[in-house]
Amino acid sequence: MKEKVFRKRKKSLFEDYEALVARPNEPRKKTNGVVQRWKHPILTAAHAPPFWSYDLDPATNPFLMERLGINAVFNPGAIALDGKYLLVARVEGVDRKSFFAVAESPTGVDSFRFWDRPVVVPQTEAPDVNVYDMRLVKHEDGHIYGLFCTERKDPQASPGDLSSAIAQCGIVRTSDLVTWERLADLETRSPQQRNVVLHPEFVEGKYAFYTRPQDGFIEAGSGGGIGWGVSESIERAVIEEEMIVHDRKYHTVMEVKNGLGPAPIRTPHGWLQLAHGVRNTASGLRYVLYAFMTALDEPWRVIHEPGGHLLAPQGKEYIGDVMDVTFSNGWIEGEDGTLYLYYASSDTRCHVATTTVERLTDYCRNTPPDPLRSAACVTQRLDLIDKNLQLLAKDSS
Repeated sequence: MKEKVFRKRKKSLFEDYEALVARPNEPRKKTNGVVQRWKHPILTAAHAPPFWSYDLDPATNPFLMERLGINAVFNPGAIALDGKYLLVARVEGVDRKSFFAVAESPTGVDSFRFWDRPVVVPQTEAPDVNVYDMRLVKHEDGHIYGLFCTERKDPQASPGDLSSAIAQCGIVRTSDLVTWERLADLETRSPQQRNVVLHPEFVEGKYAFYTRPQDGFIEAGSGGGIGWGVSESIERAVIEEEMIVHDRKYHTVMEVKNGLGPAPIRTPHGWLQLAHGVRNTASGLRYVLYAFMTALDEPWRVIHEPGGHLLAPQGKEYIGDVMDVTFSNGWIEGEDGTLYLYYASSDTRCHVATTTVERLTDYCRNTPPDPLRSAACVTQRLDLIDKNLQLLAKDSS
């Protein structure tokens, strides 16, 4: 009887899993004309194969209980390789430790299936306690690099303080996303580094990085903003001089923190950039995504900066382990110009939104910047209203 129950439950686990992976996705009915959100999350905790969580041996797990549970899947890096859309997702176990795993899709919007085995990240002399949020980039030097946050307990924490941590940028490289070479962690003068992104091309023969220096693990302090620095080497990357190139601003979507998302995309009009901005609210920190562009010849120099957010939580996206968060560190430019923007909601699940490079470039170049004051915002909006009223009057005449 017990074996029969075991077999029935095992069959149900795999049937539910296969049905979820095979579920087709579809665009949402409404769009703002800039990005098209899709209906279903593309990766969730339930997308983890059952053999990641369950001991399938009836001799050692007769009740078929979950042994190593998965809590969330979010913040994926993204890359196109051999005709497939690949995400290196942050997978968090119920033990709060995150690890990386590759999910593959033939379409970019659905049918994402995890490879059988998670990524094995080689360790440094100071082992990582936690790793997360990998940015993937095909660099001009021919390698695929993954830059991620490596977190370790703060050795200077006072006795009994078990929450103080130090975040730095770990670096790995690969050719196939199967075998990974660990390089030395990035060295900067900042006590904390998160959201570091490798620029995809050499700049004056050097490796260039977008950084996010912080004084503390959570609080930006005197740091914060998107930084820029270069290194002679990638095997032992050292940034001697780090400058802030896109700062935080009072009473904007980026007043508390901001950081770059994926590596930028080259366009004829400049580098297309995606970032997250954080502001404080009565219900806590709110994370949104925004876009901007930098100059082709000076990738650190901002040339277009649309006001406000590009993407913010909607509906069920508000709900999760960390509420009111949209975060992205991966996008893929398709051969037809389609841009697949992968984002996570509330540190819980992964979504996709689509647009085109041409469309997002137009958004950046022609959407007005934030004028930073309410009165100026009204003037800006009145200009739009007056223009449109004249056009509507002309259409009706």
